[in-house]
Amino acid sequence: MAAIVDDVPNRAFQNVSSADSPLIFEPFDLPSSNQRRLGTPHVEGTVMPLALRPAEGPETSTATIEGAIQSIESLQAQGGLLTQKLATHGALLFRGLPIHDAEQFSKFAHAFGYRPHEIIGIVVDRPLLAPNVAPANEAPKDVLIYNHNESPQVPHAPEYVFFYCHRAPRTGGETPASSSLELFYRAQREIPEFIDEISRKGILSRVTYKIDRQHAGGSTLKQAFGKEVQEEDDEAMRRAKVEAQIARYGRGKHTTWAWTDDGGVVLTHRLPAVRTQPATGLPTLFTGLAAYYKSVQAGQGARRNVTQQLFGDGTPIPEKYLAHLAKITDEIRVLHRWERGDVLVFDNVIAQHGRQPWGGEQADRVVLASLFDGQVPGAYCDEDWAQVVQALDG
Repeated sequence: MAAIVDDVPNRAFQNVSSADSPLIFEPFDLPSSNQRRLGTPHVEGTVMPLALRPAEGPETSTATIEGAIQSIESLQAQGGLLTQKLATHGALLFRGLPIHDAEQFSKFAHAFGYRPHEIIGIVVDRPLLAPNVAPANEAPKDVLIYNHNESPQVPHAPEYVFFYCHRAPRTGGETPASSSLELFYRAQREIPEFIDEISRKGILSRVTYKIDRQHAGGSTLKQAFGKEVQEEDDEAMRRAKVEAQIARYGRGKHTTWAWTDDGGVVLTHRLPAVRTQPATGLPTLFTGLAAYYKSVQAGQGARRNVTQQLFGDGTPIPEKYLAHLAKITDEIRVLHRWERGDVLVFDNVIAQHGRQPWGGEQADRVVLASLFDGQVPGAYCDEDWAQVVQALDG
């Protein structure tokens, strides 16, 4: 028999056959600073994140990574029960599992059965540490990375984001979590003119890529689009290979680019900032606009110059709207305080994450990430620029 899970948020994950599924997962409460009950349009009583740990029992003390993987696979085999939980809560926290390194984290994340996400147009440095595992972000410890959906500045974004804490700092370094469904609902109620305008126009996301990285923790043009580029390629071949990777976005006239005099590329996408959650059709504000605003406020000039966000017709987005999005986000987010071994999983369609600065040394916080695809979020309007698809194979 397979593991089963009750649909009620606060019921335990139950297992009817220890031979088939070695671990029983049960939910547990986190401090209010780390977990909150979500507002409309979520079902009353829904918490973010849903925190899960192995239930107390003789199996717990002898738990192995193989047993944890088997349990995850068993739950997912029942109609994707963990995927359903992610679509409800936006984020799941797994605590107390025998995960101690990048390789074990990779095996655990792959057990969910999702397709690994190929990053095209990467804007941060993510060296590979294990299959589909890289550092979450290598930016200096004093840099605030405010709440955002993963990769909102490019057409091809992952649907699921896994984080694993290998080392937790003594102070700071929390990972914020918030609902982008709730963000849309609040913004529609409080700044309806902004939601109307961004729904009709979308956004222009303009990203600059250069030969060398533009800030600490940033990527290079070769990391972003140059996976086929060889050292012996001449300039024409190099550009052709980069452009072939850009074309894989499949956006046609809604993605344009221009080469700069120093050999870099300025890439412009017209993208929807409002998308819909598969199955429910609920609108979600899929964006990094508040994070962009916060980086400007913090004076992180180098990071700001990499990505620019405008309304889809090229007009600036008024600062008052960006500030209001940040105000709402401050009110609806929680700051997850890491413990070593924690795994935090986000449904990137409906949940936002970030990174708080921390004290001590840069090496005091080590959080790894693994990105996966699932279902593409739906369009909120019928305009062709609002359609989002997975990147073309290549």
